Amino acid sequence: MSIGKLLTILGIAIAIIGLILTYLPGLFSWFGKLPGDIHIQDDKKSIFIPITSMIVISLLFTLLANLFFRK
Repeated sequence: MSIGKLLTILGIAIAIIGLILTYLPGLFSWFGKLPGDIHIQDDKKSIFIPITSMIVISLLFTLLANLFFRK
């Protein structure tokens, strides 16, 4: 696959994700609220560490990469 086609596909995918997040915000309301996501809040500061959410995203990207780039 040439770099031009790859950049076109990535651009279209980013545009589709942007449209989904704009017009269907409730679709991803679970993201960041999974068990294992750490949220520490104090009077002056807030710390958020999305461990479980990032594992889910990593698994999803791994599955997509295996589907598209398998020989």
